Amino acid sequence: MNVSGMLYGAQLLKTIGFPVSEVLGPEASEHEIHSLIERCGAVFVKPIFKGGVGKKGKSGLIGRATNLKAALAEKERLYFAEYKVGNAVYKSRGVTFEGSVPAEHEVYFSITDSTRYRAPVMTLTHHGGMDIEELDKTQIIEVPFDPLTGLKSFIISNALSDLGAPREIVSPLVQYLPKLWDLFHHNGMSTLELNPIRMMEGKSGSLVPVACDFKCGFDRDDPRVNRLNLPDDLFVTEANDFEQEINELRTYQGQSDVYVINEKGTILAPTFGGGANSLVTEVLGNDAIISSDFGGNPPYEKMNEVMRICLKYYLKQSNVLFIIGGKANNTDIFVTFRAMADALRDYFSEHGPTPLYVVIGRGGPNVIRGMGVFKDVLDALRIPYRIFGFDSAMTDVVNYAQEADRWMKSGGRAEVATMMGLPADA
Repeated sequence: MNVSGMLYGAQLLKTIGFPVSEVLGPEASEHEIHSLIERCGAVFVKPIFKGGVGKKGKSGLIGRATNLKAALAEKERLYFAEYKVGNAVYKSRGVTFEGSVPAEHEVYFSITDSTRYRAPVMTLTHHGGMDIEELDKTQIIEVPFDPLTGLKSFIISNALSDLGAPREIVSPLVQYLPKLWDLFHHNGMSTLELNPIRMMEGKSGSLVPVACDFKCGFDRDDPRVNRLNLPDDLFVTEANDFEQEINELRTYQGQSDVYVINEKGTILAPTFGGGANSLVTEVLGNDAIISSDFGGNPPYEKMNEVMRICLKYYLKQSNVLFIIGGKANNTDIFVTFRAMADALRDYFSEHGPTPLYVVIGRGGPNVIRGMGVFKDVLDALRIPYRIFGFDSAMTDVVNYAQEADRWMKSGGRAEVATMMGLPADA
């Protein structure tokens, strides 16, 4: 997720006329907080994390206050709160104050791009306000729909009927939920989730759906994302210098999706293609330093810079440089491999040699020329390597990279260092 919470969520939802809870940011004055409590009866105080981070409610990271003193105490507790997910520790950057919305019914709603259906999928339940994973399958419904026609009212009506939803919530949801498709589709989103939508009684006595929490993710390579004029730092979950440098290259053609898995890993794996990235990340596990997708036919300048940044941060600790991708359709392998090989040669020239084993697996246009230029550089640098063609099973190539890493750890690194004229403990 790139956007989480109502601070930016409310702004996005207001562009399509979807009702939202009242929200104040971390800069809110005591008078504004007090006024919000008087209007709503209570406020929820929530820490601001970049991205959608874990289950904050279950971790005690959401406070509720019915007076100003309690609200300020919760602000002090949560303003710089830390939340740990696996090996990563996230630090709050302030809090939001969100007005309480009285309601009898809570709804969960999401739209995601589904690889299973090759279409967008709506997920809906009138048992919202909780983790949908905890619901019985009969209480939640998934409905794929045609992106050309969009999310129509009858799709929502039929879904609510199948769920046996209370009659009083059907009409307002049928009226408002289709608006969310416009927000999703016209702004390059890949995921949109509202949980909960609270069904508040309006002035006329009928129910009105009010969004009380918001999450969304974007396809950063979709130019429609720029329509929202969101700040660039929303797309970086934490302040990591390596990821920040890579993300700055998005002004170029091609993808530059990267995430640090293990800062102390020993396999540096620049990867091309989403399928290859999924396989490599899953199989290598904590041995991998980064998870990446650098496909999309990047030009020489971008790929050379991407490789330079990867080497600058992580080559010294790496046993294996693992360059892997599927059989490309439109990526010029010669251009990308020449750029990467030049960056490796330049690194050795500037910083000196380091013990390394290189494993390459790739297919696509000009692959033979690309492998040839990489081979020439590796031979000149006296780096041991193994190159696999497009007819090799990717799982076998990944397993070979792991075997090379184990060999380097068990004495191979010292052998390579000696071969390169370096001390055995280099």
